[in-house]
Amino acid sequence: MAAAARVIAIAGNSTAAASSCLLTKTPFALQRCSNGLRFNNVRRSSKRLFSCNAIYNPQVQIKQEGQPETLDYRVFFEDTSGKKISPWHDVPLHLGDGVFSFIVEIPKESSAKMEVATDELYTPIKQDTKKGKLRYYPYNINWNYGLLPQTWEDPSLANSEVEGAFGDNDPVDVVEIGESRRKIGDILKVKPLAALAMIDEGELDWKIVAISLYDPRASLVNDIDDVEKHFPGTLTAVRDWFRDYKIPDGKPANKFGLGNKAANKDYALKVITETNESWAKLVKRSMPAGELSLV
Repeated sequence: MAAAARVIAIAGNSTAAASSCLLTKTPFALQRCSNGLRFNNVRRSSKRLFSCNAIYNPQVQIKQEGQPETLDYRVFFEDTSGKKISPWHDVPLHLGDGVFSFIVEIPKESSAKMEVATDELYTPIKQDTKKGKLRYYPYNINWNYGLLPQTWEDPSLANSEVEGAFGDNDPVDVVEIGESRRKIGDILKVKPLAALAMIDEGELDWKIVAISLYDPRASLVNDIDDVEKHFPGTLTAVRDWFRDYKIPDGKPANKFGLGNKAANKDYALKVITETNESWAKLVKRSMPAGELSLV
């Protein structure tokens, strides 16, 4: 199917901060961030976030190919020279001061199950399929949903804190609870607030609850207790939505680890750090990539 030539800029207030960078496709050096993490008032390991050296380019564009809600539809990411880049590998994760990049795959109040195609070159966003048919949620998702770039849930790694479940082989998911409905491919600055350990058919599928820095209430929420105060009922609603969304299709409800409750911000940061470390091993080819695209 001929590609639509529509190019949409998403620079400006939906791009990463000027302190961040895009990965190069040439060999790179790994850098470490400076902050350790504290969990439940106990100093934990000194694992740190990895990123890659590159010249920072503050302009990112998305190019839509094909028509929405078709099997051919793809949303590619490009730099200003028109070169394709990967939203998974080339958008920086860590922006400093506890702020992270978040890439919108599914806008709030929509039901098309969009996702980064981790097995395709440049990992564009596409609509998920099952048995050759486009997938939809049975009802709209109530929050902006997407991924943290430069993270990976290692399917060979069993998490002893979450029933020994193995990673789901995908980037870490984000549920962004701000009031604005974003677009597919938007890159937002977010701060994590909580984490839910969803277990989907035996696989660990983290959901990081976060808020966009552009949201009017962003300054009011900095941890899990603030979410309960300023967004009452939201954490329960997020958990219940992801627990139940497969039931209309005749599947069992998803389960959650960690006592079926959301963990606090420090735990969310721990998840981000560990999955970023797994991603770094993946792109260094210290881990087998299988069908995953590292381009």
